[in-house]
Amino acid sequence: MTDAPCFLGVDSGGSGMRVAIGGLDGGAGSLLSVSSKEPVRTGARGIDAAHFTEQLLPMARELLARAGGEGRVTAVAVGAAGMATLGDDLRDRLPAALHEDLGVRRLALAADAVTAYVGALGVRPGAVVAAGTGMIAIGTDLTSWHRADGWGHLLGDSGGGAWIGRAGLDAAMRAFDGRRGGSKALLARAEELFGPAQQLPGQLYPRTDRPAVLASFAPEVARCAPDDPVADAILRDAARHIVEAAAAVCPAPDATSQGERPEAALTGGLFKMGDALLRPVRAELAEHLPHVRLATAAGDPLDGALRIAADIAADRLRLPLDPRMLTVHLRDGS
Repeated sequence: MTDAPCFLGVDSGGSGMRVAIGGLDGGAGSLLSVSSKEPVRTGARGIDAAHFTEQLLPMARELLARAGGEGRVTAVAVGAAGMATLGDDLRDRLPAALHEDLGVRRLALAADAVTAYVGALGVRPGAVVAAGTGMIAIGTDLTSWHRADGWGHLLGDSGGGAWIGRAGLDAAMRAFDGRRGGSKALLARAEELFGPAQQLPGQLYPRTDRPAVLASFAPEVARCAPDDPVADAILRDAARHIVEAAAAVCPAPDATSQGERPEAALTGGLFKMGDALLRPVRAELAEHLPHVRLATAAGDPLDGALRIAADIAADRLRLPLDPRMLTVHLRDGS
């Protein structure tokens, strides 16, 4: 790739930053990638652009060197957690920083939900549910973006890992107390993982990573579900919340620009729990979104960032722009 035009895709989230490089002559596929385990800091103006740049630039230079030369970075696409509400500093400062250091003239800044969507479905109308510790749904008819939930474990994320884990632990504590709705199976799993039930509040409440701790119990709910009606009911409720969010953002068939049949995809670690969750999700989709075809997610948010970078480099972006969800920044001479 020596001195050849190339583009970068960036995925920045709670577990760190990933950067991949692709060549304009090779499509949108990643050739090489590198990652860090340090999340980008947030400050008074949201995502800290200086800290973001301090991480990104050395990683970009490493990828260029590994690709065999300096290269020309024609375009960069960034998908970042919190971009929609915390992205002002990045939008103000990152375009100039990348232009001055790497000569980048085309930059896309997107919410990580957008890059998750593009990674999963590409540029097609539909909806994507991204679920792990939390849960968010995003949809588009290719003229505008719509989102549902993603409001965190205190205000929403209904059906996500923390939600399932909390419901499972609630059922465990009900069994401990002898209240209705309890599950002895979940109580046994909770005590095996966390110790005596009466000590659980002291273990959980002081933690700063409570959502992750709650989500760690979600797989136990899935393991108990085949033989425990309470655990099974929790996952069926989670499936209902997930599909309600998808329905809120998914376009109707006649709302798409070319009358295309919308698609829905599920992405994120939560769905690795398997059929205990996927079976009720598929049933809810069939009942409430019969016009939607369930598609297998083609890739992840980093794949989506690479696709967007390739598209802006080739001036063929078909995704709707939005001040919070997806912006494109062009420098003179692009």
